[in-house]
Amino acid sequence: MTKLKNIKVVVSDLDGTLLNTAHRISDYTKSIFQELHNQGYLIVVATGRHHLDAMAIIEKLEIPVYLVSSNGARIHSPEKEELFAFNLDSDVVKAALNVEIDPEITVVLFKENVWQTNKWNERLNAFQEELKYRPELVDYKALQDFGAIKIFFSCPDHEKLVKLKDAILENSSEHLHHAFSLPTCLEFMDKSIDKAVAIERVLERAGHTLSEAVSFGDGFNDVQMLSASGKGLIMGNAPALLKETLPNLEVIKTNAEDGVAKYIASKILDKEFAS
Repeated sequence: MTKLKNIKVVVSDLDGTLLNTAHRISDYTKSIFQELHNQGYLIVVATGRHHLDAMAIIEKLEIPVYLVSSNGARIHSPEKEELFAFNLDSDVVKAALNVEIDPEITVVLFKENVWQTNKWNERLNAFQEELKYRPELVDYKALQDFGAIKIFFSCPDHEKLVKLKDAILENSSEHLHHAFSLPTCLEFMDKSIDKAVAIERVLERAGHTLSEAVSFGDGFNDVQMLSASGKGLIMGNAPALLKETLPNLEVIKTNAEDGVAKYIASKILDKEFAS
């Protein structure tokens, strides 16, 4: 195996990337990340998840990790100190939701301590092993404060989300940009918010640059992060369209196969693993 040179930072998405298909960190992955820490690498987790939800997951690594959450709207230090926070203005969110939304679509506003939703969605709840970030059922017609960290939509029908995306951008493109973290998940953030921008903030604080980083991702909210890193790697389970969007990037094993940990073991830690 050829070992990667000049890499001092490891950045990983969570769902579909660091987490397996049960949305958990495997024991093997945990052991590899602990060795990364012991060898002095800086570790950053960059996720679309809310920080309360993500913190409960990364605590299981039992090592210091910088956390970029809500696609870059929050940054927390390994000591859980909030380093950066950005919220969408209530009027911006209200305007974005002032479009026709198919009844099959679940609408979620990420708030600081709860997520407000128009209907109970068991599939979304299953993403949390422990309910650290609680849902709150709301009637958006009666809601007064629409201020949020980000807007999230979920629907099994991708085309319905595409139609909704187009309708929202028609009214709100000057304030918002979107990403499909999965074909079934559409997210809107402020135009200034992005995983790559947030990771740069972290690395500047720690005395590193993105050119010294290897990053792993599987969604369209990872595109800038993967493109800007010294080495960007796409998960084998990522949508075909993401692989086509970034044709120059290497595709590695899937999250079900501990693809991130196995790549790190062979290319960074120079260890052998059973294929």
